[in-house]
Amino acid sequence: MMPRFLIEVSHDPGPAECTQAIKVLLRSGSHFLTHADWGCKDGEHKAWMILELDSKQEALQIVPSDFRARTRVILLHTFTLEQVTSRAERGVQ
Repeated sequence: MMPRFLIEVSHDPGPAECTQAIKVLLRSGSHFLTHADWGCKDGEHKAWMILELDSKQEALQIVPSDFRARTRVILLHTFTLEQVTSRAERGVQ
């Protein structure tokens, strides 16, 4: 199974800035970016994608260069109850 990453792309607030950010991401030609979820209508001026990729660097390269400095890439994990219980028993956080 490939690693999964949350890619969060921020942009400035305001109708013109939102429109511009959306246009740039949609025009990038990336299939991934055309399926981003946006928080602008709720005052959160960011786009999010969850993708399976090989590395954080690969995730960052999907984002147009103008937005990379304002992008966070987070490696995601899932845990089972057994894993959490085992870690707690060993005193690991």
